[in-house]
Amino acid sequence: MKQNMKMTSLAAAAFMASSTAFSAGEVEVLHWWTSGGEAASVNYLKDKLDGAGVSWSDFAVAGGGGENAMTVLKSRAISGNPPTAAQIKGPSIQEWGDLGFLADINGVAKDNNWDGLLPSVVSDVMKHNGNYVAAPVNVHRVNWLWSNPEVFRKSGATIPTTWDDFMVQAKKIQDAGYIALAHGGQDWQDATVFEAVVLGIGGPEYYQKAFVETDMDALNSDTTTAVFETFGKLRQFIDSNSPGRDWNVATSMVINGEAAMQIMGDWAKGEFKVAGKSVGTDYTCTAAPDTSGSFTFNVDSFAFFSQSDLGNQQAQKVMAKEILGSDFQEVFNLNKGSIPARLGMSRDKFDSCAHDSMDAFIASSQTGGLVPSFAHGMAVSSAVSGAIYDVATNFFNSDQSAAEGASQLVSAVKAAK
Repeated sequence: MKQNMKMTSLAAAAFMASSTAFSAGEVEVLHWWTSGGEAASVNYLKDKLDGAGVSWSDFAVAGGGGENAMTVLKSRAISGNPPTAAQIKGPSIQEWGDLGFLADINGVAKDNNWDGLLPSVVSDVMKHNGNYVAAPVNVHRVNWLWSNPEVFRKSGATIPTTWDDFMVQAKKIQDAGYIALAHGGQDWQDATVFEAVVLGIGGPEYYQKAFVETDMDALNSDTTTAVFETFGKLRQFIDSNSPGRDWNVATSMVINGEAAMQIMGDWAKGEFKVAGKSVGTDYTCTAAPDTSGSFTFNVDSFAFFSQSDLGNQQAQKVMAKEILGSDFQEVFNLNKGSIPARLGMSRDKFDSCAHDSMDAFIASSQTGGLVPSFAHGMAVSSAVSGAIYDVATNFFNSDQSAAEGASQLVSAVKAAK
C-alpha cells in the first residue's frame, strides 16, 4: 500500500513537473512593428504572455510594409526553421497554408467562440480550408487623410474632401511655404497613396472589380487612365527629400508643422499619440478625398507555424487566446491607432477617429463600400500585389503619362495572374 502511494506521489510529481514545462514554452515572433506606437503595442502583448508564463523572443525586421520581414520569413521557412508566429495577412495566409507550414489553432478558436466574436470579413481570412491558422489583432482603415490644422490656418486653406479640391488647397499650402503632402518614397507608400486615388476616382465598385477581382475589362478602362492622371498630379506637392523616407518620419512632418497632410492608414495615429498630440486640435483625421463612404481595410494578424516542441505548441495556443482577449484588443488598438477586430468592445476609451472608423466599418459593410486593401496585402496574391506596386512606384517616380501608366498596369497584372 505504501509502495503504491509512493508510486502515485512520484507520478503526480512527474506530471506536475511535465505540465509546468509544457506550459512554459516560448514564442519567437516575427513582425515589423518598430515605430513608437507600434512598439508600445507589441510590448503589451509581450507583457501579457509573460504573465501567462510564456517567454517572448522578439524577431523584429524593420520596414513598414513588411517586405523585408517576408523575405526573412521565406528564408527561415525554407531552411526548416520557421518562427513560432509571424505577422502575415490576407491571401498570404492562404499561400502559407497551401504550402503546409501553418498550425491548426481551431481548438483555441472554438473554446473562445471566435466565430461569434469576429465579423466574417475578418474570420474568413484567418482560416485555411475552414480551420483557424491565424489570429487577428485589429482592423485598420487605410484611406485616411491626416492634417495639421495650424498649417491649414496659416496657409488660408481648408481640408479637402475631393481630389479636385485637394489640388486647389495643396497649391495654397505650397505657396505659403509649407510641404503640402508628407510622403515617404518607398514602394508600399506609393501604393498606399495610389490605392486612395483608385478608391476616390473609381469608387468601390470599380475598385472591387479592378483591384480585387482583377477584371481585365475594368483595368483596361478610361477610369484607370483617370486614376493615373490624378495620381500623377500629386508628384508636385511632395518634397525632394521624399525618396527612402520611412512612413513615421513623414508623419512627424505633419506633427511638427513642416507639412500639412499625409495619406496613410490609421497606424499613423499611434505616432500622434506618442508625440502627445490631441485629435481635433493638434491634428485631424478625415477620409481620403472622395472616399468618405468607403473603407479600405487592413487586418493585422499573426499566423502560427507548425512546431515540433510541445511546449512551444502550447505557447502558441496561449498567444492566440491572449490576442483575442478584450483587454489586449483594447490596449493594443488604443496604442496602434486601429480598431478592435473583436466585436462588442466598449468604445469609451477610444477617440473620435476610432469612433469614425468603427462607424464607417459597419456602414460600408452594408453599402458595398468595404473593400480589402490591395496596397497592404489583403486583396490579391503576392504576385499581383507586387506587379501593382512596381507599376505604381515606377509611374510616381518618373514622368510617364497617365496612358502609359494605365497600359503598364494592365500588362503587369495580366502577366502576374
